[in-house]
Order: sequence, then structure tokens, then C-alpha cells
Amino acid sequence: MLPILVVLVATSSCKDDTADRQAHVNIYLTDAPAEYDAVYIDIQAVEITSDMGVETFDVVTPGVYNLLEFNSGIDTLIISEDVSPRTISQIRLILGSNNTVVVDGESHPLETPSAQTSGLKLNVHYTFEAGLVYDLWLDFDAEQSIVEKGNGDYSLKPVIRVYTEALSGAITGVVFPADAAYYVQAMSATDTAGTYISADGSFLIGGLPEGSYSVNFSAVAGFTDITLPGVSVTTGIITDLGEVTIPL
Repeated sequence: MLPILVVLVATSSCKDDTADRQAHVNIYLTDAPAEYDAVYIDIQAVEITSDMGVETFDVVTPGVYNLLEFNSGIDTLIISEDVSPRTISQIRLILGSNNTVVVDGESHPLETPSAQTSGLKLNVHYTFEAGLVYDLWLDFDAEQSIVEKGNGDYSLKPVIRVYTEALSGAITGVVFPADAAYYVQAMSATDTAGTYISADGSFLIGGLPEGSYSVNFSAVAGFTDITLPGVSVTTGIITDLGEVTIPL
């Protein structure tokens, strides 16, 4: 499987505090080459089990996907959601009934005896932190996932590799006094993002591309605006500024 190139387009944006305190998760479907004409999988939803419980997400475009269109580094987005921070333990693909494999020009039903009711279960262990963006790939091995029975029928016993990649970093901290500043903004040569400071003085600016930022604090009357230059942001890391004192 060829490497997948992810291109980040930097834009100037103003982000609200609610979104910053969530993680954003994109789930993609991809596949390895296989010796079939087509493998059609009817994907209706994705269920995620985590320490926050069980949550079901609708697929971006529910319906039938030909796995063999998504090999050699090609993928397709099936889920794009903001979620609360969590550690996930299982992903389930909930399938419909329209699953088929095409062999030598002939279409055969794919038996999925448990997939419609309990889903295709994938045991994983990933922690999603607030303010970060994650891409997660479900990499089918169609060649290994299709089993031909002695009577000429076919069944789906999925072999799926799951892997993830963090695509952004974040900046967090606490201002002191807590009510001395109301807004914080991170600026680089190509990107600007900011958030309102919470009543307890805490803040988190998420979804930041890797780079060096100047972090500006907008003070309330009686205090003075300050800027912290050269704050480094690393992909997959939340940079903690600790306590930031706002001067009089």
C-alpha cells in the first residue's frame, strides 16, 4: 500500500471554545489490491465504543462501496465528526444487506451473518485529546476477507488493519488572574486561530498546524495585553503554557 499524503491548507479562522474542547475525527476506508472484479460492501453506520459509552455515527454517504476502488493509496471519507475527548476500544461497521463479490464477471451474494445486527467488530485502543484532529483509516484486505465455500457461495470474514495519525497540535494554559483577559489568539505566518478564555482562566486553541506561533492575550480594562512569541506547536502534542500572568 502506497503512503497516503495528507495536505493541510492553512486558513485564517476564529474558533469557538466549544469546538476547541472537542477532538475532530475523520475515518477513511481504504483497501489492498485483490484478485476479484469487485467487492461491494453496504456500509450504513459506524459505532464507536469508548470510555464515554457507545455512540453511533451515520456514514457521510451511506450505501454500497466497491472496496477495490480504494487501493494503492486511494481512500474515501466515511465519518467526519467532532467528539468529546475519549479513549476508544472498539469500532463497528454496521452493514446493510446489499453485499456482493464479482468473480469472472459474475456477481455472488456475500454472506455476513452477524454484520447487520452486531457489526464488523474492530478492537482498537486510541485516545483522542481535545483540540486535536485525527485521521483514522480502516484498511480492508479484500483478498483475505472473502472466503469461498465448497458450494460456490462466498462469505465475508473481514481482515482489517486500523491505523491513525494526528494531523494537528494545540496550545493550552491558564491566565492569572482568571478574569484579567477575555480572548487569546495564536498567529503564525500562515494561520490565525483564537478562542474566548473560560471563567476559570483556562483556554485551549486546537487544530493548529505544526509551526511557531505568537500567542496574544486581549486583556480587560485595568490590565495590559501581552504577547508570547515563539510558541512551538508540534503535531499530536498539546503545548501547555502553564500559568500566564496578565500584567496591570
